[in-house]
Amino acid sequence: MAEKTTEDHPGATLETTDHDVIRKWAEERDAKPSVVDGTEDGKGAGVLRLDFPGYGGDGLREVSWDEWFETFDQSNVKFIYQEHTADGSQSNFLKLVSQDS
Repeated sequence: MAEKTTEDHPGATLETTDHDVIRKWAEERDAKPSVVDGTEDGKGAGVLRLDFPGYGGDGLREVSWDEWFETFDQSNVKFIYQEHTADGSQSNFLKLVSQDS
């Protein structure tokens, strides 16, 4: 799938590697750039996550956007996400997948 950042219907799956698109999407949802604590391996900050308010966040460590994106780029992943659910409400769905798949 080519990079797609505009939904043609609510619930559409989108994808991007664009840092500005990812950051804007996360900030609209008050999500903080984070990693799973203890997963650092010398190749980056660790296993990437976004920490959404009210969803626990146990075991996550907040990192800077610069650190998050550095690891994102090193990991060669793309950001799969939704702007809205099928009923039109804001979606928090995201998934990081290898660009090789």
